[in-house]
Amino acid sequence: MQHAVGSPLPPPHQPGHGPATGWSPAAHHPSAPHPGASAHPAVPPGFTGAPGPHVPGPSAPHAPGQAPHAAHAQGQPPMPPAAVVPQPPQHGPGPAPASPPPDSTGHVQLPPGGPVAMPSPPQGTAPADTGATTLAVLLIGPAGAGKTSVAKYWAEHRCVPTAHISLDDVREWVRSGFADPQSGWNDHSEAQYRLARRTCGFAARNFLANGISCILDDAVFPDRPVVGLGGWKRHVGPGLLPVVLLPGLEVVLERNAERSGNRRLTDEEVARIHGRMAGWYGSGLPIIDNSQLDVPATARVLDEVLARAIASPPQW
Repeated sequence: MQHAVGSPLPPPHQPGHGPATGWSPAAHHPSAPHPGASAHPAVPPGFTGAPGPHVPGPSAPHAPGQAPHAAHAQGQPPMPPAAVVPQPPQHGPGPAPASPPPDSTGHVQLPPGGPVAMPSPPQGTAPADTGATTLAVLLIGPAGAGKTSVAKYWAEHRCVPTAHISLDDVREWVRSGFADPQSGWNDHSEAQYRLARRTCGFAARNFLANGISCILDDAVFPDRPVVGLGGWKRHVGPGLLPVVLLPGLEVVLERNAERSGNRRLTDEEVARIHGRMAGWYGSGLPIIDNSQLDVPATARVLDEVLARAIASPPQW
């Protein structure tokens, strides 16, 4: 079982900054006179009176579709500057400024999570096909049963969005003051287990409300129905489908020996947990003995078990 490694959040959306372009202040003031130029460039030299109003005269004809100034290219002398009639300033509304591009984040409305109802298989699919169904699965088993490996593989190989939520990963979010049950079961470890279950339940509701299936894994004991299975049912909803992974004791001991850190238990603790898990026999929950199955084969059996559970929900 691997420790959860958090991914950094994507940086907030930053508007694109194009390369800086050079520009001249004079480019934005084409009518600014050149230093030393006359304030009335249209007044001919030697004229001492004030310039009067300009009376437009006849202009040279031009071909259709040809601009009036195109005649300059045909040898006609250019019109004097005085003939250029300045256009009055436009007081009407100008073109609307371009609106900024909409923000690409924060506009998706997420429906709130609620209790998960029992799923129904989609129409037109085979009875054993659960790949197109939004499911909430609880994978139960002792330490070393392969819960995390099977849950992760099952979630990764579905054709619909599926999330894997591991109780141990969420429980180990507590860094300072982590209550390790191997150091003794007490009120602190009990509270942290309950907080982790409730946090996982809230996360599962949110994922499922937005069309993402969930598979949770936890070592739920049958002799603690109110805290264990009953707690999961309260946190997620009546549509949660519990399945038990219960290989033989020898297999569990071998897998536990390959672990490291606080995930590895003593052989005595593993045997004690495995014995308590045997109480699931006769409970009505589906049980998979994956002693001789690898992870992909166990995931296929899990799909078959879930298909039967959807058709005939277990009473728990």
